[in-house]
Amino acid sequence: MNEVATNERNGVTARDQCNKVPDGLHPHMFRHSRSMHLYRGGMPLPLLSEWLGHAQLETTKIYANADTQMKREAIEKATSSINPLTQGQKVTSWQNDEELIKRLYGLL
Repeated sequence: MNEVATNERNGVTARDQCNKVPDGLHPHMFRHSRSMHLYRGGMPLPLLSEWLGHAQLETTKIYANADTQMKREAIEKATSSINPLTQGQKVTSWQNDEELIKRLYGLL
């Protein structure tokens, strides 16, 4: 039986045990969600890949994409007052501009 079929079967089994389990939910979603929480929390991608048991980092990169919040935090670090490139001046004009951030990262 392939992985998709196994995940679907496990989801059905979970719903049989508890009717609050939503349709389409399967164990791999928990694995993916936990991985993304670790990644967003700062776990380096190579370590995350190892934690997941992936033989190659490229496998992890398939679904470990930085979200808008991660990009915002990276920009904040890069433009903070301690960054020598900003010469002690904090750059904040973009902070509350969700559309600008998405446009800069090709999301729009």
